[in-house]
Amino acid sequence: MNNLINLARHIPSPKAALTVAYTPVRLPMEGRAPLELRITAPAIGESLPILLLSHGFGPSSYLPSKDGYAPLAQFWAERGFVVIQPTHASSRIGGLSVDAVGAPFFWRERVAELRVIVDLIVEVERQAPAIYGRLDHARIAAAGHSFGGHTVGLLLGARLNGEDFSDSRISAGVLLAAPGRGGKDLTADNAARFPFFDVDFSGLTTRSLVVCGDADDPHFTTRGPEWHADAFHDGQGSDALVTLHGVGHGLGGIAGLDARETDIEAPEVLEATKRLTLAWLQTALAVDDHAWSKACAALQGSAASLATVTHRACGSSERQKSTDAT
Repeated sequence: MNNLINLARHIPSPKAALTVAYTPVRLPMEGRAPLELRITAPAIGESLPILLLSHGFGPSSYLPSKDGYAPLAQFWAERGFVVIQPTHASSRIGGLSVDAVGAPFFWRERVAELRVIVDLIVEVERQAPAIYGRLDHARIAAAGHSFGGHTVGLLLGARLNGEDFSDSRISAGVLLAAPGRGGKDLTADNAARFPFFDVDFSGLTTRSLVVCGDADDPHFTTRGPEWHADAFHDGQGSDALVTLHGVGHGLGGIAGLDARETDIEAPEVLEATKRLTLAWLQTALAVDDHAWSKACAALQGSAASLATVTHRACGSSERQKSTDAT
């Protein structure tokens, strides 16, 4: 029950169920400290789909780690997903040394960290006895926010300097306020500072959902909020673009309301973000074939002011009917 939510209630979602959590789960990585994870999972159920959640770089010292993004992680786990959150090498808390190769962004190491979770998923289960034997290793998705979207995008097939980082074991992905095209699309200073943003999204063939805020005006480029939608327009595998109304980079509060990462607190839009991403994941991983269509239908009715969905159709994009934000 949330007294701040009214319109988003019209987007259908399963009721919350009891969860269990394990932290820190530690996985060995060659030549460095172990990778630490948080696992949040349904307390009951079998053949549970797996969702890797990659954090952004973030302005705060604490939240960009395995312990951030509780609004998303808890919501998804309460409704049937085993959510695995790493503390990436780039995290100020628990990350690698600022003197290590690849610092401070560690973009390549971050990709390796998500891959090692999949490699050692049986070891993850062993360290979390309540979920042992209950995971469906054939149903793995990944979601990433901001710089985490860059990380996940590479695993979904986006290429950098022609290099392919894709992992076929990840069958679906959600890009939340992810960086757009680099190179000439960035300001000169940012193009020099972030050469790893110069990705080619045409290789992004894994089924994906792109989520943006229409008030998310990035400082990397002069193109404005639409920059964050590049993966949808260029990625062959992108199903749909969700444009959330009236929110910025924090998408209403996915890092947590009152968190430093949350530029605009918008409980209604945050709830829509949670429900829409869940519905898409349920359909993409064959948990509920009709969840996404039902969620989209709600955006044509009572919840229309919260978001707009643009679907890809016949190699182009086709906008669903929706009213403007109020």
